[in-house]
Amino acid sequence: MSSLSTPTKPAAGVAQVRTAKVGSMQRPRYGIHLFLILMSILWLIPLGWAVFTALRSKADTDRFGYFSFGGAFNFDNFVTAWNQGGFARLFTNSLIIVLPSVILTLLFASMMAFAVSRFSWKFNITLLIMFTAGNLLPPQVLAAPLFEMFKHFSLPYSISGSGNLLNTYFAVIAVDTAFQVGFCTFVLSNYMKALPQDLTEAAFVDGAGVWRQYWNIIMPLTRPALAALGTLEVIWIYNDFFWPLLFIQSGSLLPVTTGLNNLQGQFLSNYNLLAAGAIITVIPTLVIYLALQRQFVAGLTLGASKG
Repeated sequence: MSSLSTPTKPAAGVAQVRTAKVGSMQRPRYGIHLFLILMSILWLIPLGWAVFTALRSKADTDRFGYFSFGGAFNFDNFVTAWNQGGFARLFTNSLIIVLPSVILTLLFASMMAFAVSRFSWKFNITLLIMFTAGNLLPPQVLAAPLFEMFKHFSLPYSISGSGNLLNTYFAVIAVDTAFQVGFCTFVLSNYMKALPQDLTEAAFVDGAGVWRQYWNIIMPLTRPALAALGTLEVIWIYNDFFWPLLFIQSGSLLPVTTGLNNLQGQFLSNYNLLAAGAIITVIPTLVIYLALQRQFVAGLTLGASKG
């Protein structure tokens, strides 16, 4: 009888361990929650303060001070900033730069990722390392060489008023694409390596060429990765300030990130107006993030789930 009763002891021990684990998992983590709440508040304070400042007039701010609630609150600064800053044209310029840059970046990166992930050849790892290492170089290091190269790159005056690549959309699109291809290639190559190799092998046996394998088999399967990267790239390229300011001298061609310069006064700065212009600039980024939030989060965790 004693030998028959012994197996119940380990079962009871396992049940106790499981109960302890469940209890530890359900234990509230007040410290983590408090830390996240504090960090969220610190993150939102600048945005909230910018909205608060934009809703007040400069006269009320000068009268009552920045750290006050006196005066009227309205949207007059937003209307003035939109008209004075020419944001309608600036948003159009940003659209002309962002859309081709994102499309070319994803196209070139997917081609390169397909080559290094689905085929074994001598320099595939070396080439992938070179593409990835390009992201480690600070953009400012290449500012002077690229400016000189674009200045001596001749173009017809029908498509370039300067006769070269400077002061054109082409220069910004080319540089944005070149700097973003490396990161996208690295992410897409890891994603494609996780796809079964039998897919392309079976397609090759059926007579499908390399282009057919890439476009009709691999690309449809990488839509989640492309959607995530597309979301990230739209935000990154839209927020780029350095390259447009370097290569474009004409105010009519500048994107929206440089439009705040149009709100600067010669002798005095209206910070309420500047805050309204900054909020207008941020709105498209917030809309894109809220509309594509799932793809954005997937882009942050893509390397952890695939590879």
